[in-house]
Amino acid sequence: MSERASLAASRARAGPEIPGRRNSSRWLLAAAVVFAAGIVGAGLALSRHHAAVQPGATAVSGPNIAWAAAKRRAPDFRLRDQAGAPISLGANRGRVVILTFTDPVCTTLCPLEARVLNQAELALPGAERPALIAVSVNPWADKTRYFRQDAVRWRLGSSWRWAIGSRTQLARVWQAYKIGVRIRRRVFAGITVHQVDHVEAAYVIDGRGFERALFLYPFAASDLERTIRQLQRT
Repeated sequence: MSERASLAASRARAGPEIPGRRNSSRWLLAAAVVFAAGIVGAGLALSRHHAAVQPGATAVSGPNIAWAAAKRRAPDFRLRDQAGAPISLGANRGRVVILTFTDPVCTTLCPLEARVLNQAELALPGAERPALIAVSVNPWADKTRYFRQDAVRWRLGSSWRWAIGSRTQLARVWQAYKIGVRIRRRVFAGITVHQVDHVEAAYVIDGRGFERALFLYPFAASDLERTIRQLQRT
C-alpha cells in the first residue's frame, strides 16, 4: 500500500454499507489525495500536486456514501469567509449546503472539483441552489490575491464562499469531518515550505443540518445535482 493510501486508510470513518458500493470502512482508499507545496514568504505561494486518483479517472455513479434523514448531524463551525465575514453551517439552516475542502493554490484536482460543483449548482433553479462552502486546507495560502485568482481561473459562482481561519481552527473542522490533512514543514534556502496532503471530498448537508451524502472526487455534476434535487423535495 502506498504512503498516501495508508494515510487515507488511517483517516477512514465507518458508515453504513450501500448496495453496489465498496464497504464504507474503506471508502477513503478511493479518495483523491492531492499533494500541495505552498511557499508563503517573500510574497510567494507555489503549488505542486500529484494525485492517487488521476483527473481522467471514471467517476462513481451517485454518492460514495448516503445517509438517511436525521441520522448524522453535521458538525457546526464558526470561521470567516474571504471577505472577513462570519461563516457557519448554522447560519445556512433551511438551505442545502455543499461543504468541500480545498487548497486555494491547487492547480490540479481542486479546480477540477470546483468546476463540477459549479456545474451542479448552475443546473439548478436559482431558488434551489445550495450554499457552497469551501473549507481551506492550506491556511498559509489563504490570501485575497489567491481567492481572486481562483474566482477567475476556476470560474467560481457567486455563491462560493471560502471558510478560513488559523491552522488550529481549521484542523478542528478537518477532524470533525474526518478529512485527512497532513502538513509537513520544510525550509529551503531560508524559505518555509508547507507540504499539504488532503482528501478531495464534498459533503451534501440538508436544510436541517444533517449529513446526507458524501462525494469523493472524481464525481459527476449530474449525480450531485440529482442528490440536491431529491433533498429539495423532502
